[in-house]
Amino acid sequence: IRPITTHWIAGQSQHTSLFQTDELCKNRHVSKRRGGSLTKLAYYSTVQHKVAKVRSFDHSAKVKGDPLYEISVQEEITARLHFIKFENAYIETCLDFIKDHLVNTETKVIKATGGGFKDLVDKEDEMTCLIKGCNFVLKNIPHEAFVYAKHADSEFRFQNTHPDIFPYLLINIGSGVSIVKVEAEDKFERIGGSSIGGGTFWGLGALLTKTKRFDELLQLASKGQHTNVDMLVKDIYGGAYGSLGLTGDLIASSFGKSATTDKEFSKEDMAKSLLHMISNDIGQLACLYAKLHNLTRVYFGGFFIRGHPVTMHTITYSINFFTKGEVQALFLRHEGYLGAIGAFLKGAEEDNPNQYSWGENYAGSSGLMSVSPELNPVQRARSGTFDMLEMDRLERQLVNLPLLQDPTSYIPDTVELTEDALAREYWLYCFEEALDGVVKRAIASQKDQPVAVERAEKFRQKYRHKLQTLRHQPFAYGSLTVRSLLDTREHCLNEFNFPDPYSKIKQKENDMALKYYLKVVKSVEELSWEQRQFTLAKGLLAGNVFDWGAKAVSDVLESDPEFGFEQAKQQLQERPWLVDAYNQWIERLKGPPHKCALFFVDNSGIDIILGVFPFIRELLIRGTEVVLASNSGPALNDVTNSELQILTERIAAMDPVIHTALKEDRLALVQNGSSSPCLDLSRLDKVLATVVRERGTDLVIIEGMGRAIHTNYYAMLSCESLKLAVIKNSWLAERLGGKIFSVVFKYEVPSKAQG
Repeated sequence: IRPITTHWIAGQSQHTSLFQTDELCKNRHVSKRRGGSLTKLAYYSTVQHKVAKVRSFDHSAKVKGDPLYEISVQEEITARLHFIKFENAYIETCLDFIKDHLVNTETKVIKATGGGFKDLVDKEDEMTCLIKGCNFVLKNIPHEAFVYAKHADSEFRFQNTHPDIFPYLLINIGSGVSIVKVEAEDKFERIGGSSIGGGTFWGLGALLTKTKRFDELLQLASKGQHTNVDMLVKDIYGGAYGSLGLTGDLIASSFGKSATTDKEFSKEDMAKSLLHMISNDIGQLACLYAKLHNLTRVYFGGFFIRGHPVTMHTITYSINFFTKGEVQALFLRHEGYLGAIGAFLKGAEEDNPNQYSWGENYAGSSGLMSVSPELNPVQRARSGTFDMLEMDRLERQLVNLPLLQDPTSYIPDTVELTEDALAREYWLYCFEEALDGVVKRAIASQKDQPVAVERAEKFRQKYRHKLQTLRHQPFAYGSLTVRSLLDTREHCLNEFNFPDPYSKIKQKENDMALKYYLKVVKSVEELSWEQRQFTLAKGLLAGNVFDWGAKAVSDVLESDPEFGFEQAKQQLQERPWLVDAYNQWIERLKGPPHKCALFFVDNSGIDIILGVFPFIRELLIRGTEVVLASNSGPALNDVTNSELQILTERIAAMDPVIHTALKEDRLALVQNGSSSPCLDLSRLDKVLATVVRERGTDLVIIEGMGRAIHTNYYAMLSCESLKLAVIKNSWLAERLGGKIFSVVFKYEVPSKAQG
């Protein structure tokens, strides 16, 4: 456990936490809760971490040779939610944890759901907490929901969360079954249920097999053959019953053979038959209620599910059968935390945590583990005793880009690595290979701190462990993509107080590029219109070569300090480019100017100063307003909003076109709400979305490999778009049919705009 400064949300600076036990262990004494039951602990803390800040110098007093701006590392406090699961066999550990970390003031409130702690704590309404928790994870964790496909290459198929999560059906399978229709944040209704649920499976299973542990019962079921116990359609009719559309392998009677056969049945076969019987009953009930209320989103939760492949498979099969594939059974990565999250949020209502956006901290979360007993017993034992989810409060409220053509079908990432084994192996290898360089860069950014080496080594161990986990369990954090690998690395760097390892490199490159800005602009102005447009486009692409996140480039930049703008232009692929819509773009430029262009910028230095600014300068001269969207926080050598403010101020002092555009508010700088080298257009700063809407944006420009290739390559927008990048990875270039430094110049017009 990392040292934390605690500051509880709920009520007059009270320390508020909760712990929750699974429904099935109600009315038992604490010390006796064993077997399948869990305790969940939730708490809020404020975490101190270092943040790199940039501040402009007073340029009137600037001495020649001084850097453009100063960099300082400051302490910042952010809010973090922690959710921990313990097996009740380890309840003493849980109570010690509470004593050591939570109960350290005289004022304390402990909240719980379920009945196990009724003498110790304030009790919250269980169903309300469950729904609040479900709403929270669906809104704040992309790819929270998944479909389970047992025999597919990827068992877990993560779903894109609909921007509007309501309405949905939640089937909570505890001792019995509750079926809840959720229509809004605080509007839900229990519309049905059944007494035949998880408790039935456990109770009857114990009677049939003499097995008392829930997990052991599931293990037996996973090895059994239900056809030895169940009577099938073909056992009655000799084959299929065609006129009724019943296949021969369909169960006609659960446990039907036990009434007509004298032989002993194995524990495994009886457990499997029982599991099918309960699951089919629940599946049919769920389908009937979904049809009755016209709902297509059906989530399953409760201790009966708890990520067990064998129960997820039987529920999935049942839903597919009864709806003929029209409704999918959806499961949740953090299903086991829902009640704890909800009870915590309920206790913190006066601070209104729902007004913020939250993001999963990959560095502190243990991820979704496979609990299949036969798959990975060591991993299962570890995750079973102590499982953690951490959520960080984000500074900005995040919303969809208003220009997404269909937000419900938008998928940011180009390749899903859980479904592409070859790509997955390559990128995991790639990130492992790059680890030494990242550690070296982190230490170099804090040369004056003797403990930096020790912290960098801890970062290396943590990130390498994450990569090893993902190699064995690609689904651990939802969709596995190049973006998630990059974001996990950034989270781990921040965890060990390396907020901006590239800050000094960015400072140096920005200083250098500014010296050449006027020369580049002057040389462009002397060209004819057609030549000028091509030179600006080529300059934008050449600037994008300067990406320290690409190993092929960082190796060149470290070995050849003289490598500059002109050399980068020479590296570019000659036309025709790998993706080449330049001719269509030029034809469009011969028409009327765009009203407003939104430009998602990429790297510091040559990229932003000598590539982007001359390009947007031409747009401004044409009469197009420009919004430059940059990262809110640092990632690799990407320019941040605070750095861009200073750079723009310096460029405006040299260039009357930029100066006038700023003064007349035709050039705006807005942060995008992200600290990632990639771009998720469904999680952008709300202020940016407002600016885009108010200015009538009709052109979106996305630049760079991270933002336009790894993400958004297939993104469909409701206005014109340019996606520009230089492929700086030879493996990826070959996969796309090109070579290293191949160019993507993708100009897209939505079909209705073409008509």
